[in-house]
Amino acid sequence: MTDATSDDSRQQPDWEKRFRAPRVSLPRWAEDAPDRSLFVSNATGTFELYAWDRATGERRQATDRPNGTVHGALSPDGAWIWWFKDSDGDEFGSWVRQPFHGGPDEPATPGLEPAWSAGLALGRDGTVVVGRMTEEEGTTVHLLPADGGAPVEVYRHRQSGGVGDLSHDGTLLAIEHTEHGDAMHSAIRVVRPDGTPAAELDDTAGGTKELGLSVLGFAPLDGDPRLLVGHQRRGRWEPMIWNPLTGEETELHLGLPGDTDAEWYPDGSGLLVSHSHHARDELWRHDGATGRPERIETPPGTILGASPRPDGAVEYLWSSAAEPPVVRSTTGRTVLEPPGPRAPRSVPVTDAWVEGPGGTVHALVQRPAEGEGPFPTVFDIHGGPTAHDSDEFAAGPAAWVDHGFAVVRVNYRGSTGYGRAWTDALKHRVGLIELEDVAAVRDWAVAEGLADPERLVLTGGSWGGYLTLLGIGAQPDAWAVGVAAVPVADYVAAYDDEMEALKALDRTLFGGAPEEVPDRWTASSPLTYVDDVRAPVYISAGLNDPRCPIRQIENYVDRLKARGAAHEVYRYDAGHGSLVVAERIKQVAQEIRFALAHLPEAATGT
Repeated sequence: MTDATSDDSRQQPDWEKRFRAPRVSLPRWAEDAPDRSLFVSNATGTFELYAWDRATGERRQATDRPNGTVHGALSPDGAWIWWFKDSDGDEFGSWVRQPFHGGPDEPATPGLEPAWSAGLALGRDGTVVVGRMTEEEGTTVHLLPADGGAPVEVYRHRQSGGVGDLSHDGTLLAIEHTEHGDAMHSAIRVVRPDGTPAAELDDTAGGTKELGLSVLGFAPLDGDPRLLVGHQRRGRWEPMIWNPLTGEETELHLGLPGDTDAEWYPDGSGLLVSHSHHARDELWRHDGATGRPERIETPPGTILGASPRPDGAVEYLWSSAAEPPVVRSTTGRTVLEPPGPRAPRSVPVTDAWVEGPGGTVHALVQRPAEGEGPFPTVFDIHGGPTAHDSDEFAAGPAAWVDHGFAVVRVNYRGSTGYGRAWTDALKHRVGLIELEDVAAVRDWAVAEGLADPERLVLTGGSWGGYLTLLGIGAQPDAWAVGVAAVPVADYVAAYDDEMEALKALDRTLFGGAPEEVPDRWTASSPLTYVDDVRAPVYISAGLNDPRCPIRQIENYVDRLKARGAAHEVYRYDAGHGSLVVAERIKQVAQEIRFALAHLPEAATGT
């Protein structure tokens, strides 16, 4: 790895240094060769895949593309690096592979045409399972035999789905599917390598579509068919163990209040449990022999991935809003140091609990280190929508804070981490529900003296960009400036052009396609309210974006132009956001410059 910092780095403001500081993801190691790991880093200024030989200490950049690469995997024996090759960020492509210690890339899935990825599983005997999605075929899953024979189709359905996992001995394959038509709640089918069904687990049966399942992984032992599964039977995500050959289910009653995820220890002796509650994470070990959970000590903050090693130690990627990320081990050491200077610290977050129309809304608040409110305030709305903001290091919000803004991040209805009912509330009145929660937190921030009501910026990317455009139109008196990145702007046109999996999700959210429930789509589209927008609006868009395609953004911009509304549009040659550090810095600088230029004079601090 090389250090991307330059000699003049000391002249850069802290907010830029946070973006430029080299960082690394949690290394993922080959199951049968734990000294061989794969991670993502921005060390060269673009996020790419890196191979790390722990035995020798060698780190090697494995991919090098103008728009970056982040989707990769190691074969179980550590001999091959697999990575997904798309075109300029459009997410449509094919898998390729290269030798772990270097060499030319080669096509890894001969006989399969390019598609959107729907998962990958690599078997120990060389068997490969590839999930694909296309507009013409829907979801297909193909098995590529170890002997190099032609791909065998083992699953096909119009609805969204994908590869879950391949058992340790390669005799069973788990597939997540939404054949029932609810793209927010998957069922699980286990099939044999020839595609014949072995078992089905479907919590949506019996007339409800409000319970989902997720594949967490087969047991790491030959001849052991047990599958670790996530379920929502008690109103939140919890793990259980299911034997698809006998039907036996073993629920793990951990007694933890938030959502829990889990993975097997390498020897199958227990489970590493990740617990997310109130925007912070912790780790537990569930012992397979005693059935008792034991807390693993980690600092308060967010854990963006954790993995147990063969020696029993756990490696995890940790950060907080104030402290930049680091890969730690329960042995007490830092696992992987990125080259170059560490990112400057930022300010911590505080919690706000606000009564909203659908229940108590949790928000995370950052205040400038100096001065007293009311501050110009940025409401930075997260994407997803099924995601949540947490107490983690984020260079974007920290940049606004450095420029004198308070930052408020709202975990609106639809966010994960607050129970199934909170997430599933996001239906039919799409966008409008979330904005009700944002409005409640906005009113609280003004009443508390934190936020200046005349200097409020609404911003976000992806779903957050969508809520930004919807908010400045549906709530035109509430916001002084709107800053939307890669947004949905014209929802019907977005549906026509977006990737197939998102079409399925949108049909679930709205209760049907645009022609089936047109009033709902109209009520939730920013284009409906574009003539009511009074706030100056900044929009950035990727020309190759398959999630929030460019045509529907141009439709919205044309309407702004027609009425002479104050706006600025930045188009860049990438997909749904950028993996290039310099490009991201450019975008954030333009967003902050636009906001400062259009807010009342007091927002500049002059």
